[in-house]
Amino acid sequence: MKDLERVGAFLHHVSGIDEKAFALSTPHWQYKTFKKGEFYNEYHSVCKYLGFVLDGLFRTYYVDTESGDEKNIFFFPKNNVVVAFKSFLSQTPCNYYTQAMTDANVLMIHITELTNLYRQSHQWEHFGRVIAEIAYNSAMDRTEGFLFKTPEERYKEMVKTQPEICEQVPLYHLSSYLGIQGPSLSRIRKRISRK
Repeated sequence: MKDLERVGAFLHHVSGIDEKAFALSTPHWQYKTFKKGEFYNEYHSVCKYLGFVLDGLFRTYYVDTESGDEKNIFFFPKNNVVVAFKSFLSQTPCNYYTQAMTDANVLMIHITELTNLYRQSHQWEHFGRVIAEIAYNSAMDRTEGFLFKTPEERYKEMVKTQPEICEQVPLYHLSSYLGIQGPSLSRIRKRISRK
């Protein structure tokens, strides 16, 4: 399947965009390659692009001002959208970094082009609402996970819902994302593997 066809299939799956509506967007997608460690969006920059990850993996993180530790917030694997949600939706400076964890290839569309598509097509307008809902639900799932679930429950849920991330991401990045100390996460994984 060609790269643009993959984007079209994803958008159809997520929000029902059909071929005719997707065709409105095809001139506006830009292909970009990111090297491992390169930033998709930097701290205090406004996120101007919504991307579709063709291959590779990204993470969003912030740096704790007191300890200097990096705290992972989101991961964006292959065949998913990559974006600094809040910054993109509000067009305000971002409080996080979004960085390639591996070499990656992305098809990207600029906020101006996407806004024009919202005006041209109800299907694209619906997609905009769906993206906002996904961003909200992702943030709420993270918050509720820390409030209502044990570290082991958070890890098990991630294995169930995002197995590709658990396989690709180094343990120290997983532990930061889950809010679990590295040694504790190792013990949890050993305990689960023995069951």
